[in-house]
Amino acid sequence: MQDGPAQTDSTQMRIRAATHADWDRIAELTVAAYVDGGFLTAGDSYVSHLSDVETRARSSQVLVAEVPTDDGAAVAAAVAVTDAGGPMAEVARDGEMEFRMLAVAPEHQGRGIARAMVRHIIGLAESRPEIQALTLCSLTSMTTAHALYRSEGFRPMPERDFFLPEKSARFPFFLREV
Repeated sequence: MQDGPAQTDSTQMRIRAATHADWDRIAELTVAAYVDGGFLTAGDSYVSHLSDVETRARSSQVLVAEVPTDDGAAVAAAVAVTDAGGPMAEVARDGEMEFRMLAVAPEHQGRGIARAMVRHIIGLAESRPEIQALTLCSLTSMTTAHALYRSEGFRPMPERDFFLPEKSARFPFFLREV
């Protein structure tokens, strides 16, 4: 997958492949985005999954967004990208790419970073002729993220929602053709 610059109206950033040196920061910001954002409690079993960046990095392409700081640059966001059939894929089917655990550190939210990352992932999917669609599922409560996905051409497909029977939970599914 390609690295490259991305720019939003208010933020210049660089989206790149994560390195081992980023793993602690990725775990920290991902858990903070989910827990501080009010989407999960600190004791939820999924928090350990969000913290396990090593497994995510072995099983998918983990990308980060770096933003300029007074000291140089800081990792402000992360996401895992995978193809159907991969160990990290939950909802992708053949010919689909999936992204998961898109998280922006709370102190960097509202600056267009998530949108830049989504657009970068769309570009990755579009660059691969074997990929016909980009997919994801989300927590029901992440309505701001759902609005972002819709604005970038994703459409909800309730017939493909992801279910976890052990939690009696439904996770809305979104698809964007590329």
